Amino acid sequence: MKKQQGGFTLIELIMVIVILGILAAFALPRFVNLGADARAATVQGAFGSVKAASALTHASWLAKNDAANTSITVEGSTVTMIATSGYPAASSIADAAGVVAADFTITTTAGVTTMSANGATTPASCQVSYTEPAATAGAVPVISVVDTGC
Repeated sequence: MKKQQGGFTLIELIMVIVILGILAAFALPRFVNLGADARAATVQGAFGSVKAASALTHASWLAKNDAANTSITVEGSTVTMIATSGYPAASSIADAAGVVAADFTITTTAGVTTMSANGATTPASCQVSYTEPAATAGAVPVISVVDTGC
């Protein structure tokens, strides 16, 4: 009696492995969304830049000891200051922080600047906002970040 063996040949096995590799190469980017992580990191970086720019310009304004001083030059950019608090005006915070329009959509309305990351799935959930301080001595700006919709 002759015994026959069944199974895959080596070529068939290699072809199956190659096809699975090709399918995995196309499917993997759909499951790993690196763009969202990169946008979230960019928004967090902008948040840190806005906080630092606000603190540095305020410190510079205090060091000059001139309440009438309404502008400060930071790295070649003129930053408009609020005379009552010494913090940057909302219209100048993006320049002071070095936030650029190539990465963010920057809008300023009624003392609030919003910097939304370009390419975000939900721009309102992927942004940094800067609210000018109230026009009273000792008031501080409100700086917030949302990165859940990047």
